[in-house]
Amino acid sequence: MSETQPRAGHVVVVGGGVSGLSAAHFLLEGGAARVTVLESSGRLGGKLYADEIAGVPVDLGAESLLARRPEAVDLARAVGLGDDLEPPATTTAGLWTRGRMRPMPKGGVMGVPGDIGSLAASGVLSAAGLARLPLDHVLPRTKVGDDVAVGTYVAARLGHEVVDRLVDPLLGGVYAGNAYEISLRAAIPQLYESARSGRSLIEAVRETQRRAAAAASASTGKEPAPVFAGIRGGVGRLPVAVAEACRAAGARILTGAPVRQLRRTPDGWQVTWDHDGASEVMEADAVVLAVPAPAAARLLGSESPGAAADLAAVEYASVALVTMAFRRREITHALPGSGFLVPPVDGRTIKASTFSSQKWHWSGTADSDVYVLRTSVGRYGQEADLAWDDTDLVRLSREDLGEAVGLTAAPVAARVTRWDGGLPQYPVGHLARVARVREQVAKLPGLAVCGAVYEGVGVPACVASARGAADQVLGTLRPSAEPGAGQ
Repeated sequence: MSETQPRAGHVVVVGGGVSGLSAAHFLLEGGAARVTVLESSGRLGGKLYADEIAGVPVDLGAESLLARRPEAVDLARAVGLGDDLEPPATTTAGLWTRGRMRPMPKGGVMGVPGDIGSLAASGVLSAAGLARLPLDHVLPRTKVGDDVAVGTYVAARLGHEVVDRLVDPLLGGVYAGNAYEISLRAAIPQLYESARSGRSLIEAVRETQRRAAAAASASTGKEPAPVFAGIRGGVGRLPVAVAEACRAAGARILTGAPVRQLRRTPDGWQVTWDHDGASEVMEADAVVLAVPAPAAARLLGSESPGAAADLAAVEYASVALVTMAFRRREITHALPGSGFLVPPVDGRTIKASTFSSQKWHWSGTADSDVYVLRTSVGRYGQEADLAWDDTDLVRLSREDLGEAVGLTAAPVAARVTRWDGGLPQYPVGHLARVARVREQVAKLPGLAVCGAVYEGVGVPACVASARGAADQVLGTLRPSAEPGAGQ
């Protein structure tokens, strides 16, 4: 059956974040007859959220795409944003640790070092921490079994200081989690595979870097492509553009439409949802669940208790982003690079800061008097600071920025965006849990799941998850009869 031949069927997508909207896009592209997207909140896009501060466009959620994975940039091109994709203006970043700002060492994989010279020059590790590294070449192989925590494995090979000062802040930037709990197999699969077959972690990092550089060069025929990309005006434009493309293709997309219940019927599914204060029932041939694990667990409770139990056990981290705008003329000295990370072991309030007006050409350009930056606060197991009100989070962020980079100017505008339960955690055994969920869901024809909880929290992983769900559902829809049948 060709992709242009229509299929019978109405698919309801529950969730209007980037995963749900991407699923709707791929369903329509694959020939689904009707697609309805139901989003419980009043806004589409989920954790992707573009807005403005002091007249400057900003991202109040995720602010970049992993460009070396093709899914997100391909989707951006497909919905008309290809010309607005751009790499960061600078990728130089720092680590605020051991009492001063230090350059981020080069040649690592998620903070695990491969270039010892760069690491030594950075001053991130103490002399004792550096002296521990050569043991990696002589220690016997560290057994990892079916899975192991990143921090546990890296500390066994390279020492706890590498974990605390390097790996933990970088993993925290992705998962807002703790390196001593995050799964190596899920978070850094290439190093997990190396650990199963080799001994030296440093050599595994170097080999991973060589392969990545070779693959990037081969794909472009030129210099390696940028690792990350942004979208002019904010990555939050992506779900909006996907929604517009879906509507143009005939999708019905509703906000303020929470789904209360899913029921399997002999002919498909019944979706009970709230509309203008009243419950309605929508018939569907198939359903894609693109919602966080707690919501998916609630909706699957009666039809798949096993999947619901596993999803209910997924834990989430809450974070807050503090976005501030300054008068450029009041910033008395240049700030370093694109921003910096802060190891939790240093005990600061902020976990990172991004100098948006230096990282992205479009965010407060040099000819503008507005300079935008943001900080992040909170991570899994360390969320006490989120109890502060917005005014205090701005104050605490400014205090840390003053000590870290000498910024003393007062902002002309500030916004605090709280992502409560924003990031699913990937502890040891997470992939096995996901496999069990998928096995249970597969027993329910016409049902698929996708989103950040399954194969990765980044935007490309969410888009890939959505494509997989769409393909699964399209395979269950009956081809339509002769042209005009049922009209």
